[in-house]
Amino acid sequence: MKLEHRDAGMRELPLYSRPWTAMMILIGGIAALVLSIAISVSFGAADIKLSMVWEAIFRYNPDTTEHQIIRELRLPRVLGRALVGASLAVAGAIMQGMARNPLADSGLLGLNAGAGLMLAICMAFFPAMPYTYMMLAAFAGAGGGAGLVYGISALPRGGLTPLRLVLAGAALTALFTALSEGIALYFHIGQDLAFWYAGGVAGIKWAQLKILFPWIAAATIGAIILSRSITMLSLGEDVARGLGLRSGAVKLAGTVLVLVLAGASVSAAGAVGFVGLLVPHAARRLVGVDYRWIIPSSAVLGALLVVFADLAARMVNPPQETPTAAVLALLGVPFFLYLSRKETNEL
Repeated sequence: MKLEHRDAGMRELPLYSRPWTAMMILIGGIAALVLSIAISVSFGAADIKLSMVWEAIFRYNPDTTEHQIIRELRLPRVLGRALVGASLAVAGAIMQGMARNPLADSGLLGLNAGAGLMLAICMAFFPAMPYTYMMLAAFAGAGGGAGLVYGISALPRGGLTPLRLVLAGAALTALFTALSEGIALYFHIGQDLAFWYAGGVAGIKWAQLKILFPWIAAATIGAIILSRSITMLSLGEDVARGLGLRSGAVKLAGTVLVLVLAGASVSAAGAVGFVGLLVPHAARRLVGVDYRWIIPSSAVLGALLVVFADLAARMVNPPQETPTAAVLALLGVPFFLYLSRKETNEL
């Protein structure tokens, strides 16, 4: 569908959007997400019937072992996966829209590795640090990583390009990862850090979710509020300025939202990559270029992807668990190589 956007008497701006498709994705995706959460909660070392899951949620009996397993172990884990998937997908959509860079993703641009380095430092030097402060440290590390990547990419002649951005991100990610592993070896925290790098939320509890949810929910709502401006930016700086958009303020607000979303996700689930790369592309193909639909669709599809990836990881070699990040990499690496080749051919 072709929409005509008007802004204070400015020229008409054509936007291609499929609102009915987006509504179907949101409704169907939420229904599928609820079902996938129920299936994921029921599957594990000890399989539990879906009827028992329903009883544990709505008629909880603390004296029943299965109810305790569901409420205290499995449900917070799966809900944590859904939150992480939604936040990483929204962060990727914001980054790709603002930068007009199809390769933009928190995992590829140093945010995850920067947050990981700060968490390694916290684990080594401040092992008793409260979870809230570790989240703030992850935010700081994500911001530092992103700042270094963008700064290094913009230094050479010719300025910032998508290829330079990815190369700088890969180099700094390798550096931050090496520093994190060195700290882990020296301070004997390798097992904890290895579990974090594998993308694990098996240890997440309701207390952590109560901290994560307000941050992620507020940042997602902020992204939806900012979505109209992100759509203008995605069409080019000149178009955005012609429509009277204060692009600097929008980019600053978008960057803060990305840091909150990526920092919260990384502090909870570790280096879960490629979600922010894959999901926004799928959402754009399905709903068009209007970020008012891309961002909420990305949130639903991202949550669904990570929940299914977590379920698939547990089905590969039960009762042992395959890292969720490995399952996502099987999907993300070929897609990243395809996009990299496409961008290189266009440069």
